[in-house]
Amino acid sequence: MGKLPLGLLQQFVLVARLGNLSRAAAQANLTVSALSHQMRQLEERLERRLFERGPRGVKLTAEGCVLLEAVGMHFDGIEHALAGYRTRHHDALTLSASPGIMSSWLVPRLPRLVAAHPELELSLQSGSTLVDFEREPVDVALRYGRGEWAGLHSERLFGEWIAPVAAPALIARMDGADPRELSRWPLLGEPNPSRRWSDWFGRSGGTPPTRYVAQFDSLDALRHAALEGLGVALGRMVTSKSLIDAGRLEVLGDNYLAVEEAYWLVYPPRSLEHRGLQLFRDWLLAEADDYRRQMSAFRPDDKPVG
Repeated sequence: MGKLPLGLLQQFVLVARLGNLSRAAAQANLTVSALSHQMRQLEERLERRLFERGPRGVKLTAEGCVLLEAVGMHFDGIEHALAGYRTRHHDALTLSASPGIMSSWLVPRLPRLVAAHPELELSLQSGSTLVDFEREPVDVALRYGRGEWAGLHSERLFGEWIAPVAAPALIARMDGADPRELSRWPLLGEPNPSRRWSDWFGRSGGTPPTRYVAQFDSLDALRHAALEGLGVALGRMVTSKSLIDAGRLEVLGDNYLAVEEAYWLVYPPRSLEHRGLQLFRDWLLAEADDYRRQMSAFRPDDKPVG
């Protein structure tokens, strides 16, 4: 059989983990037909069937699973060993953030970053799951939480406040109903509704409802439901302010409840000497300072809840 080219095995690991030839081909900068040919070539050289091919993608056979287990960890080790070298001496920066903070807060400010540092080459990744810095070629992330990420550097950017928000169409349908009596309004449950709405009613008065019009496991879907007038959502001001300013959402009442979670700049130790990160960090901290001053009117006098 002779020695197998490492590139062939590397493509196998990529296809095996993604389970989709089209996505794997895009990452490998190959055509789907070229990548498919490589996988068949690998199967022929090993005289083993590695994949089950179907209309929705590819699935590893039992022998394919054995091969992935045997070689996958070695490529992971190579990627981990090279990660520091790839991020240390250039101005390319890969950043991960949730869709909400990415689209509503970061992207509108990026023209100022590009104007200040045109040499930066940005790659933005939007997703709801936390990036794994050990396994993924990401330099820095914006995260929402309490700053408790072991082994990572975390710098607090700004806090968060929540308030009931509704679309003008829903407010019109409620025909003058008192916004202070939220238990009479249709409410939308978020991923952790029992805590957030209980916090709200506990601080503002009233009794939480026994049921919600709809409950969501995604904040993005929850925000869209509120925009469509389905019900009242507890909106995060950082990600809702642009919609409020545009008149697409309105705050019910004048109470803003501070929460313990905040937005953080998070990065692994390997990024400390990354010039691109240093430039981005300095710019982002200045933007965060300016934003905190703008949002000072929303800061309640009482202690945040969580």
